[in-house]
Amino acid sequence: MADFIGIVQGNILHPVILAFVLGIVAGMARAELSIPSAISKAMSIYLMFAIGLKGGVAVAASPFSSTLILALLAGMVLSFVMPFIAFGLLGMTTKLDGINRAAIAAHYGSISIVTFVTATEMVRLSGLFSEGFMVAVAALMETPAIITGIWLAGRMASDTTPGAPKKSLITKDLAREVFLNASVVVLVGAFIIGLISTPDGVIKVDPFFNGIFQGVLCLFLLDMGLVAAERLRGVKVLSRGMIMFGIYMPLIGATLGTLAGWAIGLSAGGTVLLATLAASGSYIAVPAAMRLAMPKANPAISLTLSLAITFPFNVIVGIPLYLMAVRWLYGV
Repeated sequence: MADFIGIVQGNILHPVILAFVLGIVAGMARAELSIPSAISKAMSIYLMFAIGLKGGVAVAASPFSSTLILALLAGMVLSFVMPFIAFGLLGMTTKLDGINRAAIAAHYGSISIVTFVTATEMVRLSGLFSEGFMVAVAALMETPAIITGIWLAGRMASDTTPGAPKKSLITKDLAREVFLNASVVVLVGAFIIGLISTPDGVIKVDPFFNGIFQGVLCLFLLDMGLVAAERLRGVKVLSRGMIMFGIYMPLIGATLGTLAGWAIGLSAGGTVLLATLAASGSYIAVPAAMRLAMPKANPAISLTLSLAITFPFNVIVGIPLYLMAVRWLYGV
């Protein structure tokens, strides 16, 4: 317990987390504070590019291993399977219809790249090693959950309209949204750049992508706190069962991610990152995809749940908890 409290205190008193809390407090108090959307988008691209670049450089410096393939497979399986678990639990604990359950399930099979970036920094500050290829795992986990969510929604649609002609939910626009969304393009692109760049070239851009990384992350999480506060004001759209889902579902995902990471031989830091990815809920790529695939689903429910409940829980409580659990499991 003392270790957990120490880790939680260490996290909460870090400027990155304090900036997020400041954003929530300022947003709830309706303070005249806002960050222009263009700047927020630029910071998002910077953070994803920096993480992708670091991952590619780390992989280039490491020998190819079977752990890389196993980690990619584990991430893909988790992303495919988690929506089924979420869909079933929502059916047992809420009165949501099938379409909204499928949309929420897709959010919780996919990942939050901001939560991943935060966890990456927390792992680094904790002194644990993590594999650079976890960036590739994060990028891969963006999309399988969307496919599962669409499949679940298709079953619900056919169940409610027996005999009606089946209409494909996977359209050209949706495929473009899924595979060419900004997160995937920037992460994968920067990862490849880092993988093939010369060491001299990497050194020249290092001050920009390493030197100011934490400062930009602070400002970005300040903005995310403002956005989360805005969503929290709409929390009345969520029932008690939905709010509880936003807290216990990350714990289920983190448990599966931790066990998977440990089973395939990831390092302690890599396992924390896989647990965090499995625990997070998407609020960027999936909402856009669901808007195209399931226009009848209510985005106020799924987005409020993932952004206003699960995201703050993971940043403030979840990541320290996952760190402590993995340290205990690995004995480090």
